Amino acid sequence: MIVTTPRPPSPQAPTQESDMLLTYAVMIFAIAALGGLVLASFVLRGRLAPWVISVGHALLGASGLALLIVAVLQGDTPARATAALALLVLAALGGFYLASIHLRGKVAPKAVVFVHAGVAVVGFLTLLSAMLAT
Repeated sequence: MIVTTPRPPSPQAPTQESDMLLTYAVMIFAIAALGGLVLASFVLRGRLAPWVISVGHALLGASGLALLIVAVLQGDTPARATAALALLVLAALGGFYLASIHLRGKVAPKAVVFVHAGVAVVGFLTLLSAMLAT
């Protein structure tokens, strides 16, 4: 009788769980991006956005980051997922700064919004490519 034991997944081969985490993170970030577009439209018109949209955008972003952190910490995701995490953390830091401006009742500078959005979009596309590579 030959007994075989299953091999542990290699670092190159993501598990089904990490695939799902990446997929859910992409979905959540996509919804957050829609909220971000709405928020940016307010800034471009020189108006403060409703708090419910700002908070929803932040909660979705934080949820996506949490899923991505878990996936990356499992150690079986493509390197692009780690790069996406770094970019999205940078975008989140920009989001904290934008929220601080909003808390003061001021409209954020358009340049800051564009930088935040640009970093977030590059991070999202990097994450999407990592998900599609699995």
